[in-house]
Amino acid sequence: MDIATVVGLLLGSALLVVSIMIAPGASFSAFIDYPSLMVVVGGCIAATLICFPLRNFLSLAMVVKKVFLNRQESVPQLIEQIVDLAETARREGLLALESKLEEIENPSIVLGIQMAVDGTVAEVIEAIMQTEIEAVATRHRDGKAVVDQLGRFAPAFGMIGTLMGLIIMLGNMEDPSSIGAGMAVALITTLYGAVVSNLFFLPFAEKLGFINKQEVLTMEIILRGIMAIQAGDNPRVIEQKLSTYIPPKLRAGAQEEAA
Repeated sequence: MDIATVVGLLLGSALLVVSIMIAPGASFSAFIDYPSLMVVVGGCIAATLICFPLRNFLSLAMVVKKVFLNRQESVPQLIEQIVDLAETARREGLLALESKLEEIENPSIVLGIQMAVDGTVAEVIEAIMQTEIEAVATRHRDGKAVVDQLGRFAPAFGMIGTLMGLIIMLGNMEDPSSIGAGMAVALITTLYGAVVSNLFFLPFAEKLGFINKQEVLTMEIILRGIMAIQAGDNPRVIEQKLSTYIPPKLRAGAQEEAA
């Protein structure tokens, strides 16, 4: 569970609820309007369906799931694992790594080690793993694009709903007492669009972008590590090479733990 995402959503929602509660004369019922919600949510979905193939949109649930249930691998621990594999390969040979494949959870490491053990040339290993990185980045980019579009369309449909409400209100000017209530209902749609966009979809899209960067970085480290192991580099040299991917403070902490 991504604690930051949950805390952010709870905090944002709580601020809105408390603001309504302490506002003089405000009531929750005044902020509930189902037609406005239909315009914003339904309009976002309809417009996004036009932008993307159906299969991309249907994968939205799995994409949003990653916002809450993403598991980020520790880069220092990953480097330590690669260095351990390099030490085994240097001490016992590349073929000795095959017995360690069952202990490895990361599929990218398994793929790289398996190719190295099978005697695949370095250029082919690099090409295959680089293609894998690009494929993962493309899938992430496609998922993020759907959430991005939902975030962009929500305020627009909020404004469309407001204009619809104003037109309806101005068409019933015979009863002046209904103008205030009609104006309030019209503005609620803009509020819904702003909240849905800025509390949900746009933050979700930014989190997905961050997750993508972290995963691509992890796979890049694995690629460089596998290439170094296949080339027979010294484990300490491999550690120094891969440590350049992490900040100096984390680098120092990882070296202290190793010592």
